[in-house]
Amino acid sequence: MSCCGTSRSQPFAIPTFSAIKPLGSLTFEYTGKTRLTVIGPVSRQRYDFERTGARLSVDSRDGHSLATVPTLKRI
Repeated sequence: MSCCGTSRSQPFAIPTFSAIKPLGSLTFEYTGKTRLTVIGPVSRQRYDFERTGARLSVDSRDGHSLATVPTLKRI
């Protein structure tokens, strides 16, 4: 018995978050004393703040989460 005539062996595409386009970037400055590495929860981008005063551009989709880190200050 056939339901619609299509083959069940056709692959099913699963959407991923990486398909979401960034809206822009934000700049954060590290105020801690040692190195800090943060993984953006949306973009999955790795942000490596190597020393005190390091500034990095951050995907705006990750900005809210990074703003909760006490040693990171949005500029």
